[in-house]
Amino acid sequence: MTIIALPALAQVDAQFTQYYEIPTLYNPAAAGRTDFLKIHGAGRLQWVGIDNAPQTFVGMADMPFKLFGKRFATGVVMQQESMGLYNSLNLNAQIGYKMRRWGGEFTIGFQLGMYDQRFKGSEVYIPDGDDYHESSDEGIPTQDLHGTALDMAAGIWYEHKRWWAGVSCSHITSPTITMGGENGGNVSDELIYEFKASRTLYFTAGCNIPIKNTLFEIMPSMLVKSDFTSTTGEITARARYNRFLSFGIGYRYDDAVVVTVAAELKNFYIGYSYDYATSAIHSASSGSHEVVVGYSLKLDLGEKNRNRHRNIRIM
Repeated sequence: MTIIALPALAQVDAQFTQYYEIPTLYNPAAAGRTDFLKIHGAGRLQWVGIDNAPQTFVGMADMPFKLFGKRFATGVVMQQESMGLYNSLNLNAQIGYKMRRWGGEFTIGFQLGMYDQRFKGSEVYIPDGDDYHESSDEGIPTQDLHGTALDMAAGIWYEHKRWWAGVSCSHITSPTITMGGENGGNVSDELIYEFKASRTLYFTAGCNIPIKNTLFEIMPSMLVKSDFTSTTGEITARARYNRFLSFGIGYRYDDAVVVTVAAELKNFYIGYSYDYATSAIHSASSGSHEVVVGYSLKLDLGEKNRNRHRNIRIM
């Protein structure tokens, strides 16, 4: 019997305009940046107006802790995304080791988790007379598929009083998910469907620049990512007033221009962003919407964190 594998390769990490608020989604070494237990939730509706466009939700928490006189950090990240007939779920645990270096704090982080992928083959519809697809095409499954795989990520992060930067790699092993029948049944005696998560590199950085004799500060940041096939990036420029209200604009290369607004009250944070597509997709979509909420709880680690960031936005 001949076995035919039908793979699909994709970049599976969620895209968020407010990446600076949820850095542990992209870099496990960003956990425990302050002496706070940080809890965040975020939701994104992409390309509103287009049927089956991506919808993404994430939840995460992270905190520092001390063990044997050393500083560590831990975190958890959950990401759920639906896009067309695909539905993915990522569950990850993070651990980091911290060292004070060069007037700041340096962190090495590792992430281990599970990547779960589903495909709603039972909802595949190919109209009669389609010039590009045939209903008998074995490359298009017609029953629900499901599979899981072990996933890993690693990164480094440096936090200074006024700036931060990090480099990370997600899906280090580029895991391949073998997808079988939803209820454990065989899809076919001759077919194996596979989904491969592409290894992705991230670089992110930002800083806080106070404006002398005012209550304003400027907070530029950037994110660059590459899956070794394509590379893209985005830059964001925000201003914050009195550590309470912030607003800004940004640009994602060859994709969108964005506007953001956020408010911070005590230990709470809420931010909203709107993306307007600069590509041809703007003719079919009214844009993308995103909301991030967060809460921070001060922890007593037995000593004052000399490198605590003055901007509570990183909660």
